[in-house]
Amino acid sequence: MLETRKPGRGSRTSHAHVVDELGRQIVSGAMAVGSLLPGDAELAQRFKVSRTVLRETMKTLAAKGLIVPRARVGTRVTGKNLWNMFDSDVINWHFEGGVNEEFLLHLYDVRLAFEPFAAGLVAERATEEDIARLRHLAKRMGDAGHTVDSLALADLEFHLAIAEFSRNPFMRTVGSLIEAALVGMFRLSSPSSQDELGIGDVSLTHMRIVDAIAARDPEAAKKAMEHVIIVGRDHIRENFARVAIG
Repeated sequence: MLETRKPGRGSRTSHAHVVDELGRQIVSGAMAVGSLLPGDAELAQRFKVSRTVLRETMKTLAAKGLIVPRARVGTRVTGKNLWNMFDSDVINWHFEGGVNEEFLLHLYDVRLAFEPFAAGLVAERATEEDIARLRHLAKRMGDAGHTVDSLALADLEFHLAIAEFSRNPFMRTVGSLIEAALVGMFRLSSPSSQDELGIGDVSLTHMRIVDAIAARDPEAAKKAMEHVIIVGRDHIRENFARVAIG
């Protein structure tokens, strides 16, 4: 996703490399749903790895819901309804293969289900240090000289901090979905100027969330967060409509 958060290929282990390659092929459809993966001998030769690495790879892909091993049959690619869409790798592989409007809008549905409630929890549970951190992150979105990536990263850090400061471990599990939706929105817009980035508006709308949290007003925090997410969702729709017309 964001290049600043994505580890380089050279730093990956053999296990991570094979997981990434097979995962991308499955999610992209290069390995079709219902098809059998090549046997261990063929995969070991293709990736130049040991059978131990392959076994660990299959365990990882099975945990993500992408495959299911069958004795005396082989390892089969599962249906998409079984894939773990909360898994950051699975989401990232979708983006690498190209996503459509429906996929992104589904992400925004999940954000609307979780993030406003998380903001309400933060209004009840945040420490003064938490609030100061959120205010700093919101203010930083208004800094001059942002690129698409740097503004997306600043926005992402704010929303991940909300999940963290909710003090609810389940909220933290939606972090990969938040990242996917935010990065998708900014990458789709690809603005060529700072004005198009809407830096002032982004900072202001997020500062309203912080103000509501500082006032210990859960309902206002929820509404302010809903507004931010809905604006992002509308932006996605506008960009897809613009592409369709163009």
